[in-house]
Amino acid sequence: LEFFYYYWDIVEYIKILKENSTRMRELVADLLTVSRIESAKFVSKKTFFSFGKIVQDLFLQFEPFVKASNVAVKFNNKENISQVWGDPSQIRQAVENLLDNAVRYVRDKGSVEIILSQKRNHVLLEIKDNGVGIPETDKKHIFQKFFRSENALRYQTEGSGLGLYIAKNFIEKSGGKIGFVSQEGKGSTFWVTLPIK
Repeated sequence: LEFFYYYWDIVEYIKILKENSTRMRELVADLLTVSRIESAKFVSKKTFFSFGKIVQDLFLQFEPFVKASNVAVKFNNKENISQVWGDPSQIRQAVENLLDNAVRYVRDKGSVEIILSQKRNHVLLEIKDNGVGIPETDKKHIFQKFFRSENALRYQTEGSGLGLYIAKNFIEKSGGKIGFVSQEGKGSTFWVTLPIK
């Protein structure tokens, strides 16, 4: 029995080391991305691409994380959406950051809805959640580097505070826009527009 407990302690210790190592790699990757963004040598490789394909791929990629988090995610993809103009790899990372936040900050049995639609000269992505929301006093800081709202810290201790900063920069460098509406305790909707060119 003592051996069993000893073995269990080692397994838990290795698990913690692995989780910490993963978080460290993610932080280093985010810091390198920020360094590139703020460098004068930063270049966006723009082309036409399917925004819907990127969102669909991420939707499938997030399935294991979504199931483990006990969150229901729905993807509403309108038909006949035009291709957009921008850097697909940067846009993918931006949307990945938004989806990651949406899933992380909903409570147990929460829900996230992804809506992709086309307007006159742009494609609109909306990511709606019924999570913890953003306090009014924090809204003006939400896209700042290293900022994390008190509400988010209360429910989720992990994170670098760089995800939204990176997302905003990548989206704007592709000629798009990003914004949000949120109510504390009710949830948030982050939206992204990318130009049809």
